[in-house]
Amino acid sequence: MRHATEHADVPTAELDTALRGGPFHVALRAAIAARGLPLQRVQHHLSRHGVKVGVTSLSYWQQGARRPQRPESLRAVRALEEILQLPDESLIRLLAEAGEHSVAGRPRGRSYRSLIEASDVLDRLTADLDWAVDGGLHTLGHHECVRIGARRELASREAHHIVRAHHDGVDRFVAVHHGDPGCDPRRMTVHALENCRTGRLRWDQDTGVLVAELLFGTRLRSGDTFLFRYGIEDGTAAASREYFQRFGSPGGQYALQVRFDAGTLPVRCHRFAQHSPAAPRSGRQELPVTGPHHCAHVVEPRIRPGIVGIAWDWD
Repeated sequence: MRHATEHADVPTAELDTALRGGPFHVALRAAIAARGLPLQRVQHHLSRHGVKVGVTSLSYWQQGARRPQRPESLRAVRALEEILQLPDESLIRLLAEAGEHSVAGRPRGRSYRSLIEASDVLDRLTADLDWAVDGGLHTLGHHECVRIGARRELASREAHHIVRAHHDGVDRFVAVHHGDPGCDPRRMTVHALENCRTGRLRWDQDTGVLVAELLFGTRLRSGDTFLFRYGIEDGTAAASREYFQRFGSPGGQYALQVRFDAGTLPVRCHRFAQHSPAAPRSGRQELPVTGPHHCAHVVEPRIRPGIVGIAWDWD
């Protein structure tokens, strides 16, 4: 957390306001002013973090003339949060939200960080469970329901899979859950709900990734179909702003439903898609949050490689 000096009451008040509502360049400028650091000193601190950014670029960023977008620039923004004694994800969140409304349509907070940084982690965790790519299963149907709790947190999700084996001997599935920033995968719980039981669990604290082995209790032959259902209790992070699913190969139908607590409904909700984590978002479609169950949903008749999700804004 921040530690303001006694003479910095006004800049600190401006900073608090900017961190809550943005935009990014205003919050960055307020943070630098609140710390009383000239840009040359900020650049020096960044270099000590192993990040090279020019004074001109820093000036452009705090004026709003340019936005950090390259991987090295995003590393600099994360380092700035530490150098300027800001809460984790505070600048990155504002930067990502600004990108959500730009022409380029860059990804929002969680996807900015998680889909790129967690890819190596996910490969390591699944390799530790001897699970590769699709695990010998083709998706015929994938339906999931995400529940957003009274604190606006991602409280839980439940997934129902219909799969077909494309080689003999398949006896399990590895589920992946990616929590929101600040989550604690060690406190999450996996429930095997139908036609499976929980096996080994692996997680990574830094990226919030949890992988769970679900054992079928039978060995499928090539061409066999199988249905199973599981749930994950999360609730370990702060306010959630989106949920998405990433697909590495084509498949059948995908349906996503997000259910909100009746006491904390979002002000707007929309569908989005991405061809890859680095690609701009597309396919934006406003979604109604319908009563009495306070849900929004999307249905994709055919899964294609890429990302499909629902994002929402709080008041």
